[in-house]
Amino acid sequence: MKVGLLWFDDDPRKQLEEKVLRAATHYERKYGQPPDLCFVHPSTFNGNGKKGRLRANGVEIRPGRSILPDHFWLGISDK
Repeated sequence: MKVGLLWFDDDPRKQLEEKVLRAATHYERKYGQPPDLCFVHPSTFNGNGKKGRLRANGVEIRPGRSILPDHFWLGISDK
């Protein structure tokens, strides 16, 4: 993914999947198509007791070392 939307959400009451779905909804409204990939800071997985890759309603969630905490980088994968 070379181009995407950077989203910030630091609400501690929301689960990771909920945050990604909110960001994905905004992405789809803005660009007219849903994202299929989201990169998050690796600590996001550790904080939720999850490892590796996750999915939230068709959006694959992967850890990305260059992503800041509480930030979400969404877009279309290069496949």
